[in-house]
Amino acid sequence: MTYPRINIDLFKIKYNTESMVQQCHQANVQVAGVTKLFGGNPKIAQIFVDGGVDMLADSRIENLAKMKDLPLSKMLLRIPMMSQVSDIIAYSDIGLVSEPVTVQALSNEAQRCNKVYKVILMLDLGDLREGIFHEGEIRQAVDEISRMKSISLEGIGTNLTCYGGVKPTRENLSCLKTWKESIEKQTGQPLRVISGGNGSTLSLLPAPGIPPHINQLRLGSSLTMGIGLNDEPIKGLYQDAFTLEAEVVEIREKPSKPVGEIGLDAFGNQPMFEDKGFRRRAICAIGRQDIKPEHLSPLDHGSKILGASSDHLLLDITDTLQDLKVGDPLTFYMTYGGCLSAMTSPYVQKYYV
Repeated sequence: MTYPRINIDLFKIKYNTESMVQQCHQANVQVAGVTKLFGGNPKIAQIFVDGGVDMLADSRIENLAKMKDLPLSKMLLRIPMMSQVSDIIAYSDIGLVSEPVTVQALSNEAQRCNKVYKVILMLDLGDLREGIFHEGEIRQAVDEISRMKSISLEGIGTNLTCYGGVKPTRENLSCLKTWKESIEKQTGQPLRVISGGNGSTLSLLPAPGIPPHINQLRLGSSLTMGIGLNDEPIKGLYQDAFTLEAEVVEIREKPSKPVGEIGLDAFGNQPMFEDKGFRRRAICAIGRQDIKPEHLSPLDHGSKILGASSDHLLLDITDTLQDLKVGDPLTFYMTYGGCLSAMTSPYVQKYYV
């Protein structure tokens, strides 16, 4: 058994997925299961499929390619890159778009492949990440896209919380209904999909409720980690389907404050230290190259993370009740951001339980 490693509990992921899909379907909302946390790993993606998601979604076309044999539609979440147009048409069925020039390139490739590619036009409701903000530009984009061959304008969508931290509310999401009606009048064609954001929108359940015109959510961390808006736990779901174990490689009693003139650390920061005298310290073989220490919390409440270099995680274990020895593993909970980093690291093993 090698470390560091992430233990992945497939039962808990399936339970979370089934629970959230059931709640969303009761609200007439389809679920796009977002697989980027685990890099499109087909083994975990199959759990999403078994749990009832309506499609699979990822920001990286490379991850969608890994899942090409799974029997659900694939959605590309990140705004398409011109350099990946051929792969996008090959490995996805629907994409979130904002630039008509890119959609035209997708149209050309889809036509060459004798395929109709579906798009959801993203509108920026104030979070200032992707999407069109100005009314005139929205209408112009709709006009251009609706005339493109081999492209189907399936609907509109938005993204909130990810950059600007803007929370989804019934008020800002109501803009999508207004735009749906306006665009349908402009084109004379129905919009089938109103994609109302990510897991943060689940904060509107059960009351006051997700606005009835929203019929799709793009859910990832809520299915895998049981968290929603502000990474808060969703009641009734598991938050520990992913845990990190790192091996202790040194245990020594040392001063709590470095000895000597203090400059910058390896990452250009000026470290600050509180002098608590000599303390019992442990080093685990994992570091900032894999995960930021602020995204970790020890399962053992008697252990306190002091910091990390690129390859070493330093802890104060003076108050632990464990009889720790070199070679023992320590277990940690992770934030979503931390789990995303560690799951991406090739130096962190993945183990299914």
